[in-house]
Amino acid sequence: MRKLLSQKRYHALSDFLRARFGERVQKVTIDAGFTCPNRDGTRGRGGCIYCNAYGSGTGAAREGLSIREQMLAGMERLARRYKARKFIAYFQAFSNTYAPPEVLRARYDEALVDDRVVGLAVGTRPDCVDEEVCALLASYRERGLMVWLEMGLQSAHNETLARINRGHTFEDFRRALELAKKHDLLVCTHVIFGLPGEGPQEMLATIERISDLPLDGIKFHELYVVRGTRMEELYRRGEYKPLLQTEYVDLVCESLAMLPWRVVVQRLTGDPRPEELVAPEWARDKRTTLKMIEETLLSRDLWQGKYRGEPDPLLRGLPGP
Repeated sequence: MRKLLSQKRYHALSDFLRARFGERVQKVTIDAGFTCPNRDGTRGRGGCIYCNAYGSGTGAAREGLSIREQMLAGMERLARRYKARKFIAYFQAFSNTYAPPEVLRARYDEALVDDRVVGLAVGTRPDCVDEEVCALLASYRERGLMVWLEMGLQSAHNETLARINRGHTFEDFRRALELAKKHDLLVCTHVIFGLPGEGPQEMLATIERISDLPLDGIKFHELYVVRGTRMEELYRRGEYKPLLQTEYVDLVCESLAMLPWRVVVQRLTGDPRPEELVAPEWARDKRTTLKMIEETLLSRDLWQGKYRGEPDPLLRGLPGP
């Protein structure tokens, strides 16, 4: 058994990447100018009720910045801040597999500015994943790149998915995951806690339903309200109350204990643009939320995989995936 790279009680992405590449690797976020099928009328209009015009991205495409320009600027900034020498191009905004294969290939290729780019991470929706998309992404793995397909699930409850205007079902997610694994892709899913109509039981049931699926990674997000969304309208009318910071921390810690150690934790909390955030106020303080998660895991003697009977990584060490 090898010694852990850090003293975290969960399988952190930073440790996973350092084990694979031998050094720090940073993600560069890309806005490639895509849209979503629940925005253009294919599956619906208006997008998810919590998503604004930026689609969780930087808005760089609207400002006229090319993918190459975004990559080079991001690499320079992250190299200066973190001394990083290797990078992953992260296509973040909207659904980054929602276009013909030739368009996708051209945009992905544009991000591969030089050999410092060692991977691709492509954010999308389950209903935008098909055989052609998976084969295309697999072709980059065959070129020596690490490839992550990031699929937003948000909730395993179809009633919730309909309520937030996702336009897909949990069954769509399972079909897309099966297809991606057939092509040996690394798959990360996104889960949101605090969605309208869900209590702790429903949120943890989502984690229980996905814990036995062949996922490679997960991102946790609190539902925060941003300007220009239907969530803001609900919040202003008093029809939605965000989670308390302590409630969110407890949910994340319980979830980690339910998940196998092999699942890489890519994010523990959201990261809203300060100028857009309406509520909750605590979402601005990412550092405190992360500290609370670490302290709660320690005080409650929890670790990733505990409820599955997996050993404490701090005491025994565990091999990487």
